[in-house]
Amino acid sequence: MAFTTVLVANRGEIACRIIRTLKSLGIASVAVYHHDDRRAPHVALADRAVELTGAVPVQAYLDAGQIIAACKATGAQALHPGYGFLSENADFAEAVTAAGIAFVGPDAAVIRLMGDKIRSRRFAAEHGVPIAPSVILGEDREAAIAQARDIGFPLLIKASAGGGGKGMKIVRAEAELADSIATATAEAQRYFGDGRVYAERLIERPRHIEVQVLGDGQGQVLHLYDRECSLQRRYQKIVEEAPAPGLPEALRNEICDAAVRLATAARYRNAGTVEFILTPQGEFYFLEMNTRLQVEHPVTEMILGIDLVALQLRVAGGEGLGMAQGDLRPRGHAIECRICAEEPGRDFRPATGRIGVLRLPAGDGVRFDGGITEGQAVTPAFDSMLAKLVAYGATRDEAARRLADALDQMVLLGVPTNADYLGRILHHDEFLAGRLHTGFLADHAAALAAPEPDPATMAAVVAAAALTQTDFRNVAYGVPALHAAIGHWRN
Repeated sequence: MAFTTVLVANRGEIACRIIRTLKSLGIASVAVYHHDDRRAPHVALADRAVELTGAVPVQAYLDAGQIIAACKATGAQALHPGYGFLSENADFAEAVTAAGIAFVGPDAAVIRLMGDKIRSRRFAAEHGVPIAPSVILGEDREAAIAQARDIGFPLLIKASAGGGGKGMKIVRAEAELADSIATATAEAQRYFGDGRVYAERLIERPRHIEVQVLGDGQGQVLHLYDRECSLQRRYQKIVEEAPAPGLPEALRNEICDAAVRLATAARYRNAGTVEFILTPQGEFYFLEMNTRLQVEHPVTEMILGIDLVALQLRVAGGEGLGMAQGDLRPRGHAIECRICAEEPGRDFRPATGRIGVLRLPAGDGVRFDGGITEGQAVTPAFDSMLAKLVAYGATRDEAARRLADALDQMVLLGVPTNADYLGRILHHDEFLAGRLHTGFLADHAAALAAPEPDPATMAAVVAAAALTQTDFRNVAYGVPALHAAIGHWRN
């Protein structure tokens, strides 16, 4: 391996996951952290750690100057950005490279191209990758409305620099169009500093299919097959799997070939993901390309028996791909659940608290990727995802069963999570039949809702926790600090 020391410019689950691969390769790891994260697992796991200063944690993790200085101070020859934070920031990638540090990701020019949805869609179309009928909503509002009318309703307005549902509006009738354009434009400007928006034909009940690619930057690109990411809430994935269930092989090959064609044209380097929407009629359209490692990459690793982070480091070190397309033969099935601090019964509202009890599941084919520990505070400062639970099986049914069992085994107390909700998804007949689409959770909201708790069972659980868990007993039955300060009760 070309590197002896690598800095991980991230935190939490993904930082821990990258550091574990570095250790397996004999490469020294450097973590960065804000003061609030000084006792976080990624800090303890790394060989060295550098504190970043900032008024709030996010500010520290987004400080490119401090992070590059940390690389130089520790002798790190490469930087892995993980996902989120600065991972798709072209200026940061450029600054890292200019400082003589290898950026574990694509070139800045490719990040800029794919980060601009209008440009990337045009690029895709130029290279024979299908895009949904669309129109750029520029300054000539009347002309744009006329073009939108030709496409037909319903339409979906999107921000060119957007993501996560921001700057996105569904328009079902022409009367709504002008106001929706104005609202989406203002929202895009507010969130991304870029008010450009476009409209495309809204595909009702599509599947969200993506393809993992790996390129050497010299024109050679491999696809690492497909993933199904249709189960989403608030435009964010919560269950992913590989391979996508029930895809005809000819269609699967066509989608994978389109992803390779796009990445090859861009002379893509390192790992990336090309995302598509698939209509109920079997047509697919380019959605976007994520120029980084994806949250859901473990399912690809499990069906191919590879380590994507190790491959990323190999490519970043100039060692090439080290394999051919024919060497990649998927076997079995893998499913991943994102464990989030949130309340599904309250429209997935993010939750906070302190992790009091954490017991991890085990078993054949079960993988837990986390960056949490008992006593750790869960705050609004970061994304609500705490960990990922993944299961592999020879068949999809076996993978689903193992994952459901692992969710049952897992104990995470002190902060509300979506674990029970995820379990209900895995047991749902429509999920087990592979009948998936992006409206799945909304369509089955009633069946996926939490049942009313049984008072007798709840009482037994509380009693068991009080008898066996000191932290729970102290919180539940201890004298609150304010009352203790008052002393004995007096009228």
